[in-house]
Amino acid sequence: MSRKLTAEFLGTLWLVLGGCGSAVLAAKFPGIGIGLLGVAFAFGLTVLTMAYAVGHISGAHFNPAVTLGLVSAGRVRLIEAPGYIIAQLLGGLAGAAILYVIASGGAGFSLDAGFAANGYGEHSPGGYGLGAALVSEVVMTFLFLLVILGATSERAPPGFAPLAIGLCLTLIHLISIPVTNTSVNPARSTSQAIFVGGWALSQLWVFWVAPIAGAVAAGLLHSWLGAEDSVADRESALRKAAQEAGEALAPSTAREPR
Repeated sequence: MSRKLTAEFLGTLWLVLGGCGSAVLAAKFPGIGIGLLGVAFAFGLTVLTMAYAVGHISGAHFNPAVTLGLVSAGRVRLIEAPGYIIAQLLGGLAGAAILYVIASGGAGFSLDAGFAANGYGEHSPGGYGLGAALVSEVVMTFLFLLVILGATSERAPPGFAPLAIGLCLTLIHLISIPVTNTSVNPARSTSQAIFVGGWALSQLWVFWVAPIAGAVAAGLLHSWLGAEDSVADRESALRKAAQEAGEALAPSTAREPR
């Protein structure tokens, strides 16, 4: 279990450092920064790369909402969820701490700029209110879990799950960055809110309640449709897909016959 938790810690660290780091460090330069498109791709790439790196160990959740959605779908045992979630929260916090150390070394840095925290109302990039934030986070996380569950099904082509999931997360960010700065991940929201404090902490409940509600609903729907295999009968399908992808990419070690 410790190997799984370490993988979840590292994966969530990379998601926060790579995704939020791109927003804080690389998107702020007018005319030459990466902009919203670049930030969206950065979040997708963090999940894609770490899914290939450690997905065969832990299943590559990197997100408490994903873990609970997989529990509701029967992919993960409930007893495993607390450990996963704690590892994800610690990984996200570590990623945010590294980002803070780097960003604070630059001229003019201030946490008042938001530090890529999620928010609504006056703290929404587009000025969207609480209702829009709730709907956006529930729906985006619901669809994210449907893609995860479908892409990691044993009926899906092996090896492509990380790509599908990473691209889905990119699309989600393209849609919802203007609304909430895109959460769909309570660990990612918590890490930034702890550093920003104040308003970010007071609004943090939205980015726990909405993503988890959407994820659990997707898991229950997937199970009801009869599309899920029992976790008691086989390993996580996501872990298997990531392992098969790693084997397909590994160089051949076969020897030439003598």
